[in-house]
Amino acid sequence: MKSVLLNASPRVLSRRAGAKALRAGGLIPAVVYGRQVPPQNIEVNAKEMEDLIHHSASENILVDLAIKDDARPKRLALVQEVQHYALTGSVLHVDFHEVAADEKVTVLVPVEAVGEAEGVKTEGGVLEHVMFKIKVRALPKDLPELLTVDVSLLKIGQSIHLGDIKAPENTEIIGDKHATVISVAAPRTEEEEAAELAEGAEAVPGEVEMIKEKKEEGEEGAVPAAKGAVKGAEKGAAKGAEKAPAKGAEKAAPGAEKAVPGADKKAAPGAEKKAAPAGHKKK
Repeated sequence: MKSVLLNASPRVLSRRAGAKALRAGGLIPAVVYGRQVPPQNIEVNAKEMEDLIHHSASENILVDLAIKDDARPKRLALVQEVQHYALTGSVLHVDFHEVAADEKVTVLVPVEAVGEAEGVKTEGGVLEHVMFKIKVRALPKDLPELLTVDVSLLKIGQSIHLGDIKAPENTEIIGDKHATVISVAAPRTEEEEAAELAEGAEAVPGEVEMIKEKKEEGEEGAVPAAKGAVKGAEKGAAKGAEKAPAKGAEKAAPGAEKAVPGADKKAAPGAEKKAAPAGHKKK
């Protein structure tokens, strides 16, 4: 990987307000750090940085970082991380990792499939990209920006594993050699698609049932409350009925008692007089 010159300056403004002011002035806040040097806040030109990324095969970029008024005229550094705006894609912040020219480093390198797989072209298979980046260890100058893998000979059911990829000169690929990087899968049959749709259809009633159970729980919780309300109403009505008729009955009872003696006095003599002759014999 060839290094590219990138100018930078020490960053004075910090925090969110400072970063916002930098971006408004066409600059990007950045930081450079390494094992033997403390982190340093810097700023780089936004257009230069975006052009550098745009013309690179990946964001694995080796730069000769020239920091203004620095004790060292240039620092060899790798672009470690680039943060982008979610909507516009413009660069938000950059992390630089300072490295030594004679010391090996390990980076993640993108993998790109080249060619059309035979299993896709003639058998209707599906190309599956399992690993998009793999670890590569090398000196900074020997690091590849991108790894290309020829998939034109792949048939259905065949795969390219990590151990099948030939590492560039003076580099080492790190990882499980049996790990699948790219493969060609068989196309799904109509029966498999129908079975998958059926499984999805079966999952829907289960979800509805869960919702129904929750509603039933709510209804069950509401029924006891309604029952309690009815019972309360019944108790209240019963108490009211007990109190109201009882008082009325108590008040009416004395009147009834008074009416009865009067009736006895008035009705009894007449009854006796009328009834007495019926009991006498005629002379």
